[in-house]
Amino acid sequence: MNDKYALHIEELAKALDGIDQDDIKNELDKLLRFRVPLEEAKQTVLNKFSSKEASEIKIKDISNAPKSFTLKGRITSVEKKKFVQKGETVNLYSGKIVDETGVCLFTAWDDFHLNEGDIIRVQNAYMKFWNNRPELNLGQRSIVEKLHEDPSIPRTEQFFTQNKKIIEINSSDMLVSSQGVVTEMYHRDVNVKGKDTIIIEGVIADETGKLPFTSWVPMDGIDIGSTVSFKAAHVRLFRGIPSLNIAHETSWELLPDDKCVFSKNDIIKDDPISIPIASVLEKDGLFDVVVTGNIISVRPGSGLIERCPFCNRVIQSNVCRAHGNVEGVKDMRIKMILDDGTGAVYIMLNKELSETVYGKSMNEAENIMKLSLSKDAVYESMKRSLIGAYLTVRGNSSKSEFGTTIVARSAWFTADDLLSRLESILSKLPEDV
Repeated sequence: MNDKYALHIEELAKALDGIDQDDIKNELDKLLRFRVPLEEAKQTVLNKFSSKEASEIKIKDISNAPKSFTLKGRITSVEKKKFVQKGETVNLYSGKIVDETGVCLFTAWDDFHLNEGDIIRVQNAYMKFWNNRPELNLGQRSIVEKLHEDPSIPRTEQFFTQNKKIIEINSSDMLVSSQGVVTEMYHRDVNVKGKDTIIIEGVIADETGKLPFTSWVPMDGIDIGSTVSFKAAHVRLFRGIPSLNIAHETSWELLPDDKCVFSKNDIIKDDPISIPIASVLEKDGLFDVVVTGNIISVRPGSGLIERCPFCNRVIQSNVCRAHGNVEGVKDMRIKMILDDGTGAVYIMLNKELSETVYGKSMNEAENIMKLSLSKDAVYESMKRSLIGAYLTVRGNSSKSEFGTTIVARSAWFTADDLLSRLESILSKLPEDV
């Protein structure tokens, strides 16, 4: 369809909040090809999609919901937030809603005067995925009706808590129960709504993996090495990596060693064990993962760079896209691809790790650039030095539309026992090969 209709499609999409823009475009295109006048065609599209009676669904089915639907549930939490859209500050309202089948997040793009505990029926709602979670969205076309009390609808999302191993906790979980050993722990002072509060942060692990946790309640008797069982911990996400939030409604207890279902000593030792890169690629995010493989590519953007002193973005010619002309801060990084035969993953190394892996300091790298009179000299030197090397990397992984990336916390060259690797590969081949 001609781009001259793009504004009309955008206008219709805004009016038909929740209807796929491609569907609107196809319907409008069909009418215009039959020489229906533009304004009449727009009204026909508007009538067609507006007149569809939305089916009523349950929360358990929201991942496969139609483009517009009706849903009944109880608001268990709601919070007003502000964000900037096209230079304007806009209010939105987010929280959680439950019915008798499940719990999900919601976002209301208008003020529907929602309160915790309200039972509502929302018509013309739509679903979007956010951080791999299906989210109920209430837009301009949505109609919210407040209903009388219904005892069949749970009053809290704790009703839907699942028991899981640490490695099984993922971005689609809301509340989980599990047990693990505290491997890291420290206290931090924070200010919440004007009130000074001490929170506990750390890492909890079992035989399958580990995750960061934050406790907003005192945990008397807990220390590094303690085994903890918890129920109804909230799952939060940061860059696709789950973390556990222990709140007032979360119950927990210290477990004696004889009730621990895994080897506590092995977990506390924290020996880094590499996992196949294919296992990393299966997850939206993993905390403290170790992978080993060959460097098959050093990517453009590696080498000497400059960053904005305010937002840390990489800049060109002392111009930051957010802050305009700035005095750049010198830095060095390596962007590479690591491959272990099961898959390939992007690796990001900061200045300190880049110096370690590259074997040259940033000052030495600057001298290479000065002597060669080429800004790409360090990048080319890195490619010559590193491609083919066998490297182990430890850090957090996250997945985006561009692939999976591990931001390294440590990296080291591993002794490459090539014979053992070949024997391992050959043992997996069929006998008749």
